Amino acid sequence: MKNATLDAFDLALLREVQVNNQTPARVLAERVGLSQSAVLRRLRRLRAEGVIKADVSIIDTKVLGVPVSIHVLVSIEHGSRTSAQFSNRLRGRPEVQQASYVTGDADFVIHLQVESMEAYANFAREVFHDSPEVVEYHTYVEMREVVGTGSRR
Repeated sequence: MKNATLDAFDLALLREVQVNNQTPARVLAERVGLSQSAVLRRLRRLRAEGVIKADVSIIDTKVLGVPVSIHVLVSIEHGSRTSAQFSNRLRGRPEVQQASYVTGDADFVIHLQVESMEAYANFAREVFHDSPEVVEYHTYVEMREVVGTGSRR
């Protein structure tokens, strides 16, 4: 995808749908100062161009019985395949909410949701301890979310 050309109306629409992508077009139109049909046209274009990558629902994981939010910084051995191997180890794990390959002191930042610290201990053993590419990891248990996806207002 090339860099999209976005005007002030596009940016205003994006701010609105980041908070709630279920907001009716007539309400969006009022908020950003466009007609309803112009809002729908712009949203279609933003999706087609890949500016809006997905329309998702943010689930309250506490209601689902996975109340423990954990962030882990992981350092791996550096080699031609270690990043890909570790990335593959994370894919498909239901505990992994997000994982990013980053610069800095760590190589990966991982956000997990688990039902208990015991569940995290099992995950850590399977994914970190049993991974030959992992050099070290640091665990941070979230006490309270301050700002998160969908809470930009």
